[in-house]
Amino acid sequence: MIEVSHLTKRYGGRTAVEDLSFTVGSGAVYGLLGPNGAGKTTTMNILTGCLAATEGQVTIGGHDIFDEPIQAKRLVGYLPEQPPLYMGMTVREYLSFVARAKGVRPAQLDGQLERAAAVAGVGDVAERLIRNLSKGYRQRVGIAQALLGEPEVIILDEPTVGLDPLQIVEIRQLISSLGREHTVILSSHILSEVQAICGQILLIHKGRLVASGTPEQLEAQSAGQVTYRLTVKAGPLEARQALEPVSGVTEVKTAPAGERTELTVAVSDPSPAMDERISFAMSDKRIPVLRLEREQADLEDVFLALTRDADQTAAPGRAPARKGGRRP
Repeated sequence: MIEVSHLTKRYGGRTAVEDLSFTVGSGAVYGLLGPNGAGKTTTMNILTGCLAATEGQVTIGGHDIFDEPIQAKRLVGYLPEQPPLYMGMTVREYLSFVARAKGVRPAQLDGQLERAAAVAGVGDVAERLIRNLSKGYRQRVGIAQALLGEPEVIILDEPTVGLDPLQIVEIRQLISSLGREHTVILSSHILSEVQAICGQILLIHKGRLVASGTPEQLEAQSAGQVTYRLTVKAGPLEARQALEPVSGVTEVKTAPAGERTELTVAVSDPSPAMDERISFAMSDKRIPVLRLEREQADLEDVFLALTRDADQTAAPGRAPARKGGRRP
């Protein structure tokens, strides 16, 4: 549905997006994940045709966003981080204005308004002034305007920022439902949000794509990063020697605690069988195990590891992105 190839955006001497390439398929919710300043909003502004790229190419439904902007933009509904609302209008007036601006035909106008209002959950406030609505309802109005024109792609920039916990849950549920009929791309710096509603994740750091895949696939990248924490009733040397024959144990750190020893055990085998190997090893030496906990890297650990690795591998003299003949 969307193909991004070697996308770069520079502002003077600062590079906001660097040699970014990825593909977005149809009918799923994609999360553009990254810390503040990672380049998410710049990327979304380019995808929606609101901002020119320095280099690279973006095609939506086969249409180049720069060479065929009208055809490409017809396929996209966009909600910026700050919803483009007119506070002096009622919800119905505003949605009607947006629909006409998008070129919705008069014969289809009422039907599209009703459908967008119903899907976004703002039908019951259609006659109210937008200025009198809560933050949550204003965000829903913003989503409703993005649905007008029946776009195939819905792009949402930080859609839950500033909402209370209940509103966040409601907006997340709404976004999940949109993913059943549209391709949805949302940006967020909140890991839990992306995990809750996105089937695919594009991890961006300092304008570069550092990883992509399902949450499970990204977590699997650190599947070997499993650590066991034990408390045993034995001395450090005795406890360490008990684990020496265990296949898959890569490192053992000990800390004496009176008659007990606290152990941190790193392993290369993430399978549950490792639990038994460690337990049996202690049992064979008749060492009582008072505590055995398994810690495995989650998506947050993966995120931190990937961004840290990206920082370490980025060279000051990094080669420029491939030229794409884009507008400066």
